[in-house]
Amino acid sequence: MPFSAAPDATTKQTTSLALQLACETLQIEADAILNLKQRLAGDDARSFGDALSMLLHCSGRVVVSGIGKSGHIARKIAATFASTGTPSFFVHPAEAAHGDLGMVTAQDVFIAISYSGEAGELIAILPILKRLGVKLIAFTGNPESTLAKLADIHLSVHVEKEACPLNLAPTASTTVTLALGDALAVAVLDARGFKEEDFARSHPGGALGRRLLTHVRDIMRAGAAIPHVTPDTALTKALLEITQKGMAMTAIVDDDNRIVGVFTDGDLRRMMEKQSNFSNLSIADVMAKNPRTVRPEQLAVEAVEVMETHRINQLLVADAEGKLVGALHIHDLTRAKVI
Repeated sequence: MPFSAAPDATTKQTTSLALQLACETLQIEADAILNLKQRLAGDDARSFGDALSMLLHCSGRVVVSGIGKSGHIARKIAATFASTGTPSFFVHPAEAAHGDLGMVTAQDVFIAISYSGEAGELIAILPILKRLGVKLIAFTGNPESTLAKLADIHLSVHVEKEACPLNLAPTASTTVTLALGDALAVAVLDARGFKEEDFARSHPGGALGRRLLTHVRDIMRAGAAIPHVTPDTALTKALLEITQKGMAMTAIVDDDNRIVGVFTDGDLRRMMEKQSNFSNLSIADVMAKNPRTVRPEQLAVEAVEVMETHRINQLLVADAEGKLVGALHIHDLTRAKVI
């Protein structure tokens, strides 16, 4: 059948109905989350507070479990807790009944997720958890369910209806469950004073991790790679140092290796606009005094800020005594993916 660039009337009608259904789905799920918000601000506030307190006083791990669609949501909730400073993992309830309960200790908090509250695989392991003395938080849509009644704390994820037109496939209920898990995890991280630096330590491979865990000393050029000359060095020899080290600049240091100046390619271009004969000049005659520096223990992102603020591409690295210990080029920061 040949491809038709222009959709026919039937296709347009089908697309229109699909878009209408998509919008209705989003509205149903949005309404369900707003209803959850109202419950947390009202009747369910105490239960949420109790759950928060239980998690904050947990000396073990947070174990999250569920089966089917609830299991997928449980995995995400466990991952969110783990990435925000609360040791957590997912355990499959069926596997738990066949040995994986050995991963659960009396010091842990167990979050069991089942919208009906009657998932057989979860109910089967509850007696063992109770004998272990594990604290149990249940997420269900039915406060009269077996799981809700056996839990130490019950948090409702009830929805008026699913977004599924048949009101069968878990849609609004899984969205609400995920949102409640996020709300609980965020409340815990805030109560614990979890900061950007803590998040970065859990995500060393991400952009934030690189920005908050990479220090100047990790990427600066050091030793023989640092372009440097003394103040009495002839300008022509200083230019050779700049060329050989490939940083488009050189540091000028005194006999104690303290930084007294810097000279860059930009300085050279500006100088050449004013005079053509510089064969008799020393670097001290043309250097910029008191150059901006960073310390090796500073975050690399702070060096980026200095460069961007002052529109420069190089920075010298000095220790507490002002001695030259390294040099940074904007390309070093780019290669390290700090910017």
